[in-house]
Amino acid sequence: MARPVGRKIYAHAKLRRLRREHGMNQVELAQELGISTSYLNQIEHSQRPLTAAVLLRISEVFGVEPEFFSEADEERLGTDLRTALADEACGDAVPPGAIAEVSRDHPEVARALVALHRSYREALARVADLDEPGTGAGIRAAEPHDEVRDFFYAHHNHIAALDEAAEETATSLATTTAGRTAAALAARLADRHGVRVVEAGHPKAADLRRYDPATGTLQLSPWLTDGRRAFQLATQLALLEHRPLIDTLVAAAEPDLTSPQSADLARIGLANYFAGALLMPYTTFHAAAGELRYDIELLQARFGVGFETVCHRLSTLQRPGRRGVPFSFLRADRAGNISKRQSATDFHFSRLGGTCPLWTVYEAFSSPGRILTQVAEMPDGKRYFWIAGTVTHGGYGHRTPRSEFAVALGCELRHAHRLVYAESIALNAPGAAAPIGLGCRICERRDCAQRARPPAGGRLLVDPDRRGHVPYPVLGEVTEAVDE
Repeated sequence: MARPVGRKIYAHAKLRRLRREHGMNQVELAQELGISTSYLNQIEHSQRPLTAAVLLRISEVFGVEPEFFSEADEERLGTDLRTALADEACGDAVPPGAIAEVSRDHPEVARALVALHRSYREALARVADLDEPGTGAGIRAAEPHDEVRDFFYAHHNHIAALDEAAEETATSLATTTAGRTAAALAARLADRHGVRVVEAGHPKAADLRRYDPATGTLQLSPWLTDGRRAFQLATQLALLEHRPLIDTLVAAAEPDLTSPQSADLARIGLANYFAGALLMPYTTFHAAAGELRYDIELLQARFGVGFETVCHRLSTLQRPGRRGVPFSFLRADRAGNISKRQSATDFHFSRLGGTCPLWTVYEAFSSPGRILTQVAEMPDGKRYFWIAGTVTHGGYGHRTPRSEFAVALGCELRHAHRLVYAESIALNAPGAAAPIGLGCRICERRDCAQRARPPAGGRLLVDPDRRGHVPYPVLGEVTEAVDE
């Protein structure tokens, strides 16, 4: 498992949990690992890091992947906990070190606090609904998109069973271009499932794909490119040919998918995952990505798919023994709404309070058609390399509505040298990194001129004439700052 030089792995809490779950004491585990009891005791108390040899032996004894000891899950949980504790109702700010310690050593407590805060916010939303006349207030469930996002996070954005099934299907189709793949998929749908593919009757219809099971008719938008047409056909094939597998995956996640809407959305997400994996089979695509140094435009040309589809597929290349660069992937609109967000890295997106306006993903809208790059540094000092570009969805014609999004891929800076986009960039030069955060609600930076609200646990600015809190900062109105 590749790790940056000098980065040590402390696995005390996770190792203790594994040992106790298997009913072993320290003496028994030390014998299994071939180390002294005192050495194991030091590991379990964060006094010694794991060596590569001990890590591999632990993986063998407990049957877990080395990635089990990754800090990514702890850091994602820490971000959620920091967001919850940054709420005004929680009072004084909790030091970041304490949050990290709770997330690492007591994840059950951290998850309970996050769930409690989520319930609190939902209760506030219900009260707001009840206070607003004529809304027909009802009980709000957890957000389905958040639950499905967490489902893919739990799998590190890689669904092995679907990937393997898609690769087998791609091999059986034996096609190499998107146009031929679309034709082969249409023939398979017709032969095996009695599906007739037709163009949508209304050229301005918003649906890209609409299936009528009663008649076996699949309507596709007439404006689809060959690649997008193949993607929609592959999605429908997944829902018809691999529904038992998809249902099994959803059923296994049902404790975390708390509503029928979440389960349905997860099925769509898994079907889309299959479609991308079919058009870009893992082994072939992984090799091409390495050969082309992750050049998205060249991968688009080779596999006949769009920019967004390639970016999303690159974020799923986490097959054990044949991993690609671990990417975070997102899609956002001009207003900052993130409609897609998935991650195979320890980068985590804030649930509340928006994202950082200094992130290059938003600058992409000012340079449509170009791929922008950014070295970004988070408040905890971790650095990432981001690439971003715009995509436009919709049909043709002056009056046809279209939607525009920015799509971004990010990886830890240590992987950036593998990307063609990092050429001629002084990645580690002083001042090369743009200081960004996860959103003003939980960002700890105090020297940011772009702030929309006070830093977490920081200072509030006060207007001395009215002695009331004002947004931070409001230039020209604020004359002093006081500790709150």
